[in-house]
Amino acid sequence: MTNTASQDLGTLPISKLLVKQAIPASIGILVMSLNILVDTIFVGQWIGSTAIAAINVVLPVSFFIAALGMSIGVGGSSIISRALGANNPDKALKTFGNQITLTLVLTISMVIVGLWFIDGIVPAFGGKGNILEPAKTYYIIVLYGVPFLALSMMGNTVIRAEGKPKFAMYAMMIPSVGNLILDYIFINLLDLGMAGAAWATTLAYVFCFAFIFWFFLSKNSELKIKKYHFGLQKPIVLEIASLGFVTLARQAVVSITYLFMNNILFNLGGETSVTAYAIVGRMLMFALFPVYGITQGFLPIAGFNYGAFKYARVKESIYTAIKYAAGLATIVFILLMVFPEAITRLFTDNAEVMLQTPPAMRWVFAATPIIALQLIGAAYFQAIGKARQALVLTLLRQGFFFIPLIFILPKFYGELGVWIAFPISDVLATIVTAYFLNREITKNLNPESEPISQAT
Repeated sequence: MTNTASQDLGTLPISKLLVKQAIPASIGILVMSLNILVDTIFVGQWIGSTAIAAINVVLPVSFFIAALGMSIGVGGSSIISRALGANNPDKALKTFGNQITLTLVLTISMVIVGLWFIDGIVPAFGGKGNILEPAKTYYIIVLYGVPFLALSMMGNTVIRAEGKPKFAMYAMMIPSVGNLILDYIFINLLDLGMAGAAWATTLAYVFCFAFIFWFFLSKNSELKIKKYHFGLQKPIVLEIASLGFVTLARQAVVSITYLFMNNILFNLGGETSVTAYAIVGRMLMFALFPVYGITQGFLPIAGFNYGAFKYARVKESIYTAIKYAAGLATIVFILLMVFPEAITRLFTDNAEVMLQTPPAMRWVFAATPIIALQLIGAAYFQAIGKARQALVLTLLRQGFFFIPLIFILPKFYGELGVWIAFPISDVLATIVTAYFLNREITKNLNPESEPISQAT
């Protein structure tokens, strides 16, 4: 196996390398986010605002199952990056084979469970009143495509770990473009309503999987696995699980947050408040795409150089990633503070939703300029294989701060309390992350130090 592309991670200048990795990742995330955004606009304009709320109910369930693939992908890719950096291709191949087996077994099992308990799951996540029936329609069809999405998310992280960010970008763009085209055909031309929106999404997942499957069979991939690589090996599975659990736990908390938010907002303001949150949620996915792109680009750089014991490059990559991401986050912050009304109008012309969403959007994004440090800090510990620290920092914002705040603050401030919980949790999580990241840099990233244990 030749390591030409992956070896660039340890030799190119950090700034150039981060741009090379982050731009394709950002474009991929942008297109994927635009897909979610435009899909929501199409659904709102062609089906109705209730349909937006229905999709928002289903997303946390389908995304959590798909996140099993992402978790296995991120956990395994951390191992692959460090293995390539340490010139250990055999471990990289075994890890990739184990990732595929784990993703298939877990996601298919979860889909079966999800379909079996549909009548309990959909209402629990806020599918009540007029939202229930369209949510169930969307839920059933989308779940059929979730295993393809999970395999695609897993494969995408591995492509990036190989140092092939452009192919990872293409993998993210294909389902997004496909979904928009199919939305137009199924919803607008064929008038299939929620079922059309769901089939467009599901088929888009299949397109993405087909491209990634082709990539790993082609000459573009360094990872040419054999049948015996698919056999689960306990040490590798445990390492994937410990690192991947960080991503899975984050998505689990996101899903739980959706559950709480949809129910709390439904009780406070009914369907209008749930719809407002759905719109703001889409902007959370879309507007921060450059920051997430920097984070995705940073992961293989940090992991590879840490595996190669090039600590000065790891340290430089942290500072550079934070600087770039913070600058982009500030631009996003300014735009969202100035144009929330225009953004909301893209989704709906419902007067009540138009009144409620812009001020909510301003509160939700109020602390955006500082989130770069929190995201890069948590990503660093995951990249270098320190699962415990990565887990704690990843769950800080939503798990430790945000969820308690959305139960406490509404008792004093009503619905406003829900929205102000966002910037408060951002600030608290960033302060804690800054402390742990600074301690790690000072203690363990000394270029002259001996190789340190990755188990600490």
